[in-house]
Amino acid sequence: MSVEMIEKLADYIKTEIMKQPDRQIASDEALISGGLIDSFSLVDLALFVEESFNVVIDDTELNADTFDTLQQLADLIKSRQ
Repeated sequence: MSVEMIEKLADYIKTEIMKQPDRQIASDEALISGGLIDSFSLVDLALFVEESFNVVIDDTELNADTFDTLQQLADLIKSRQ
């Protein structure tokens, strides 16, 4: 499930946030601290995560400590399911 989850997250970020559907994002690539997504996009991503995976993300978790890589996102989602 983790691979599919990471692919779904990556597809959303590439197409909806970055508008670069052909770009590759590694599971350990820094999204926030690497400048790929900004704070506005972070909120959109959190809403996508909540709706797509039926989990609740606390506003305090929207930071580079818990939300910076696809793997961190997948781990957070799995811990909430």
